[in-house]
Amino acid sequence: MPNIIMKASKSFSTGHPPVLSLTKVAEADFPTRFGHFRIYGFRATGEDRVDEAVVLKMGDLSSGPPVLMRIHSQCLTGDVFHSLRCDCRAQLEMALTLIAEEGRGLLIYEHKEGRGIGLLNKLRAYELQDGGADTVEANELLGFEADLRNYELPAEILRYLGVRSVRLLSNNPDKVAAIQRAGVAVAERIACVVEPQESAAGYLLTKKEKMGHLFE
Repeated sequence: MPNIIMKASKSFSTGHPPVLSLTKVAEADFPTRFGHFRIYGFRATGEDRVDEAVVLKMGDLSSGPPVLMRIHSQCLTGDVFHSLRCDCRAQLEMALTLIAEEGRGLLIYEHKEGRGIGLLNKLRAYELQDGGADTVEANELLGFEADLRNYELPAEILRYLGVRSVRLLSNNPDKVAAIQRAGVAVAERIACVVEPQESAAGYLLTKKEKMGHLFE
């Protein structure tokens, strides 16, 4: 039997010093109800941390127009359990649908639950929100910054895949800036706005007013 890990793994280096050391751990065929993708697993190591991400890729990204792309942070409560406290699952499905319609695109799914604070701390934040705190205040009451994500791993993945220009599905200006800093051109930012739920109104308002997210 071939050594699958050794065969699938591939380290990545660029002309500029990498912040993270990136390894492709696995790649496989991945049919979904949205369309047919390739699925990848990536691991990145830095001085004091290990980050992981799953990538869904459709079509040839090595040439052609800017790639339709979304960076999506893991949200177990929304993506799996259909929580209506946030718009995460709806955004995920919107991204996969649009990529499938074009027949070409990329979704980077980061393991950054609760904007990086982790699942159980996210549930603790929910408890504080039930007591009146908004999402930013809840994170800060737990001793975290409002958002711990920096998008270094998605930037390394884009360079690994040879993607030089993207059309980014996002409402978050920090994602646009991070991709541009990595040397990948953002040819267009496409709003990722879904039908709002009344139960998520406070969550969305905080995103707009305190985190600078861009909504129509």
